[in-house]
Amino acid sequence: MLLNGDEHPADANTLLDRRAAAFPTAPFLVFEGDDGKITEITYAEQVRRAAATAELLARLGVRAGDRVHLMTANCPEFLDVWFGCGRLGAVTVPVNPLSTVAETAHQLRESRAVLSVVAPTLRDTALAAGSVPVLTTVELNERRQLPNSAAPHVTRDGLAAIMFTSGTTSAPKGVRVTHANYARVGAAMAEHLAMSDSDRWLVTLPLFHGNAQYYCLMSALTVGGSVALTSRFSASRWPRQARTLRPTLASLFAAPVRMVLARTQPDAADAANKLRLVLFAQNLAPAQAEEFESRFGTLLVQLYGMTETVLPPFVNPPDSRRSWDSIGRPLRHLEIRLVDVDGRPVSPGTPGELHVRGNPGVDITDGYDGRPAETEHLLSGGWLRTGDLVRMDDDGRAHFVDRAKDMVKRAGENVSATEVEQVIGTHPAVLEAAVHGVPDEIYDETIVAHVVLQPGEEATPEELIAWCRGHLSSFKIPDRVIVRAELPRTSVGKVRKDLLRAELASSHRAGGAS
Repeated sequence: MLLNGDEHPADANTLLDRRAAAFPTAPFLVFEGDDGKITEITYAEQVRRAAATAELLARLGVRAGDRVHLMTANCPEFLDVWFGCGRLGAVTVPVNPLSTVAETAHQLRESRAVLSVVAPTLRDTALAAGSVPVLTTVELNERRQLPNSAAPHVTRDGLAAIMFTSGTTSAPKGVRVTHANYARVGAAMAEHLAMSDSDRWLVTLPLFHGNAQYYCLMSALTVGGSVALTSRFSASRWPRQARTLRPTLASLFAAPVRMVLARTQPDAADAANKLRLVLFAQNLAPAQAEEFESRFGTLLVQLYGMTETVLPPFVNPPDSRRSWDSIGRPLRHLEIRLVDVDGRPVSPGTPGELHVRGNPGVDITDGYDGRPAETEHLLSGGWLRTGDLVRMDDDGRAHFVDRAKDMVKRAGENVSATEVEQVIGTHPAVLEAAVHGVPDEIYDETIVAHVVLQPGEEATPEELIAWCRGHLSSFKIPDRVIVRAELPRTSVGKVRKDLLRAELASSHRAGGAS
């Protein structure tokens, strides 16, 4: 039964309070750290932790509407800050803990954060990136005072979070996510998956992602369920965690599914779990999907979503009607259309750019924070333009075709090819670079950079990769660099990345190497 029966959905803290009031000892969080230690937190305790965090943030000068930068791996303190900001009316800015100093500086500037809460190991990064005060999660625990009970939370509306998503430039944009967005996606996913308070999500994906926040955390709060959280994804640990943490639901990308299959040996105990389904994004080969389902005794259900769409436009049915090669059927809460380059609807079977229509700030984002021009482009004509190409089959199922944007999808992370090109281009020996993805059985895509050097200059692929390592997050570093004399171009000078991809594919088929 959904806890959220209001015409206007309650926010995350109100859902938390309601469950805590009715069932204070009900489990909310089971956290497994890297050391294997288990921390269990009830709903009532999470309310007290959230209230204490909000009080500490207020003492540090954070007010309603202020932005709090949050940079840490999965841990209970991440959720404490997330709830604490919501309780205070502040805005959470959760970011990748692998961010470099330059990336962190951009996040702080773009979000106008007044405080950065970080893992202890990231303190120096945050201090070097900006002039805002920095609070480590250790200091958070030392300085807050847990109350015996907490005053009822006042339901919030307006902006709840800013989540950065990679764009086609080196300046990622902050996606605005409202309290109403969070509530709507939680209710929609709980309804679609027929969730109840007995359900528990296994969350091994990073909490700073929309996937974990939208689909898992918020749907659990909606029904009063629980979350089993791990500090990070580990292919070798996942089969055991799927048993011992007792989840009924899990969410993965296709790459982690392949990693689990490739890096662990089948065990007779693998299916001895309570999992009834596992969500996944991006396509799996039928043989891989079949092996995973058979081995773990559960269903794989594919969906498609973006940080900007909030609600997933497509989700497969959570039953035998699911299709492993389809991203699903339209979710009833959103309107979708597929159009050609001139904006005209395409016929079934023909790829078209996916546009999504919903209520901005409720069903979909209301835009990019502080970027009106980019927001206007995103929400042009009342439709959210995803930039992704999709086709519909005759049975009403959607199939992902390609990315219209110049993006690489590497192990669940969106990587801007333009950003990588610009970083390589800052090397003194480099004239220009072209970056693209190459299909990979494990990581979805690997990153390849084609580089043209300045006349008379020399640089090895290893040197260029090392240069990237010093300027980019680890998941953005090219897997391969190819030094070449020139890049193929169109008649107007644009780089023909289709020819670069075809060249590598041909080389691979022939067993050669560039």
